[in-house]
Amino acid sequence: MHPFRRAVETGDTSAIEGLLADDAVFTSPVVFKPYQGKAITAAIVRGAARVFQDVRYVREIVSADGRDHALMFQAMVNGRQVHGCDFLHLDEDGLIDDLTVMVRPLSAANALAEAMGAQFDQIQREAFGAQTH
Repeated sequence: MHPFRRAVETGDTSAIEGLLADDAVFTSPVVFKPYQGKAITAAIVRGAARVFQDVRYVREIVSADGRDHALMFQAMVNGRQVHGCDFLHLDEDGLIDDLTVMVRPLSAANALAEAMGAQFDQIQREAFGAQTH
């Protein structure tokens, strides 16, 4: 089990942040442009932790070299069941330098977009605050 999965399942967002490379890139299931940097990626993950309920991983697929992971999950967002996958790529140091999230069905993606949109002011404050320390 990848430590990211364990941290998500236990709600340990500090542990997740510790797994991110400084140059981490987050690709959202509902926003076209990727987000660049550890601070914004960590803030988005914290926002997602506030939005997703009952997250449970149902399958973990790992590449032969151990640097790519696909973590399939199920969760609830505002009463909608979400099926999704977290795609992780690890850098040479074993840190996550690329995190891409995909979700289905469209109704769940729309619920997620609405819920995360409501979080975005706080996400930006958290990321900005993290960058100034």
